[in-house]
Amino acid sequence: MSQKEQPNYYAIIPATVRYDTNLKYAEKLLYGEITALANKNGYCYAQNKYFADLYNVTAVSVSRWISHLQELGYIETEIIRNENKEIVSRNIYIADIPYYQKNQHPYIPKSKEGINKIVKDNNIKYNIDDLFYLIINNSNEIPKEFFEIIDRLDFNYDSYMLEYMKQDKINMIKNIVYVLYDLYNSNFQFILQNVNREHLINLYFLAEDNNPDNLLNYYKKSIINGSTNCKKM
Repeated sequence: MSQKEQPNYYAIIPATVRYDTNLKYAEKLLYGEITALANKNGYCYAQNKYFADLYNVTAVSVSRWISHLQELGYIETEIIRNENKEIVSRNIYIADIPYYQKNQHPYIPKSKEGINKIVKDNNIKYNIDDLFYLIINNSNEIPKEFFEIIDRLDFNYDSYMLEYMKQDKINMIKNIVYVLYDLYNSNFQFILQNVNREHLINLYFLAEDNNPDNLLNYYKKSIINGSTNCKKM
């Protein structure tokens, strides 16, 4: 990647990274840059020199930051070698939150009016774990239309993929899918036609930061509030 190339995507720095006291500020910033560059292909192929020039530091410093992020489990690196075992490139993957970003600014509600509005809770006949199990196994008990929504939002994980995810990230995906299914079975089904993955994840982190008594209910209301007050997602 040349020095002149600039990513035109928004970065995501989740709460787990933002508030990790083991990380330096520069490492958190680098993590966000990697998520932005990984948008197109699902991985970042920029070399240390690119980041060094970008932040006006040495390549050695960048190498230490990347090693530390990998040590803490936030990223994974893949070394590509040619037939002569020579290193030809390096790919960096986001390890803690597998996702594909969209080129869109995350919407953050400025008013809690919609959140404070009473939203009727709908009963889901499955608990969170059972629902997630049915979805990852493509059970015909789940409506095809909902599978299509999950597929569009890239929440259709295969069981083997979960082996490489941290438990708190699996729980996050379970919670998001559960709330989406609740919305699907309610009068707010139309909302699912417009939301995108980045928006949903950012709202979830925002809900966690507010530390509500009922995270799922707060998150559900945040989606409804954000979607009904934002004309363009």
